[in-house]
Amino acid sequence: MPGFELFGAEERKEVNDVLETGILMRYGFDGPRKGIWKAQELEKAITEVFGCQYAHLTSSGTAALTTAMAALNIGAGDEVIMPSFTFVASFEAVLSVGAVPVLVDVDETLTLSPAAVKAAITSKTKCVMPVHMCGSMADLDALKTICTEHNLILLEDACQSIGGTYKGKALGTIGHAGTFSFDFVKTITCGEGGVVMTNSEEVWTKCDGYTDHGHDHKGVDRGADLHPFIGYNFRISELHAAVGLAQIRKLDTFLSLQRKHNKALRAYLETIPEVSFRKVPDEAGDSCSFLSWFLPTEALTKAVIAEMKEQGILAGNFYWYANNWHYISKWDHLKNATTLNKLSDVQQNALLKLKETSFAASDAVMSRCISTAISLLWTEEQIKEKGEKMVAVIKKVLTNATVNA
Repeated sequence: MPGFELFGAEERKEVNDVLETGILMRYGFDGPRKGIWKAQELEKAITEVFGCQYAHLTSSGTAALTTAMAALNIGAGDEVIMPSFTFVASFEAVLSVGAVPVLVDVDETLTLSPAAVKAAITSKTKCVMPVHMCGSMADLDALKTICTEHNLILLEDACQSIGGTYKGKALGTIGHAGTFSFDFVKTITCGEGGVVMTNSEEVWTKCDGYTDHGHDHKGVDRGADLHPFIGYNFRISELHAAVGLAQIRKLDTFLSLQRKHNKALRAYLETIPEVSFRKVPDEAGDSCSFLSWFLPTEALTKAVIAEMKEQGILAGNFYWYANNWHYISKWDHLKNATTLNKLSDVQQNALLKLKETSFAASDAVMSRCISTAISLLWTEEQIKEKGEKMVAVIKKVLTNATVNA
């Protein structure tokens, strides 16, 4: 799955280009940098590879989400509908702009349930934010229809689905804006980094300024730039962009390996009738960074996880239902509104209500789900060994359950 698995001479070459000039900042120092502009090169490559008109790099995927929301005028008191299964950065970004995260159920796509989104819309709803988790996508046709009917912003958190597509379009380029994360364990890594993608020049211009203290970047002298609005420092460095520039050139290789290894491993699990698989709205567009599969019950799923742990083969298999960072059942800090800075009353009250909110539909899905991360480095022999061991564990658990029934 992660690009760091195939980190090599290409990345070192791009980083050394920057080190040789000594100009690590993406802006200014035009003379000493000797024509080396890695961030600009990577932004251009992103537009070409993913098919968006504009791309603006940030210091992280979280910063990209925050920047996109600011550029889309999402702020104080606005409600943003998002899934109960995501990474904590999604709701952190919503809170950072003063908005209110409205968490709703996911379905067997492991992403937003369109029915749950419809039920959550109020007069304060400003945005629907699908999170394309584990390499695959939400039902974007259904969500786009809902957003159009209610005049809502569609913001794609595509941080975990780099290279995925929906009906021929890259995930992250379908809504009003979309984001990727380029952190160390993403499909493409910069070490740290992110990007906002959009087809709106206005949104891009706002992102460009917002991430650099509001600089308008219209002159050749940073000190003479104007500040049409207040911004923050969410800049990426030239060193990080250099790594990403080498990585994006390898994306086709990454995706080819992921899809090959995913298919090979899946073939083993498909031999077990009790195992089912994640619903993918557009199977051709799955980036295949994870193989997500289900067992019939929560009890069986937990038993499989326990047996994998006992046999020393749990690594790379994620039981999100009990994961501290990705599912609402473990987000006590969110449900208790535990922050260092004071939240608005609206935000705090909304978060405290989460303690009393039922996510039974999500629980029914996530409690039965295991996601297996797909390595780029697996050999055929390793896939065979992994597949056979996983099948043996599952069959053992199913047999024991039948005997003890």
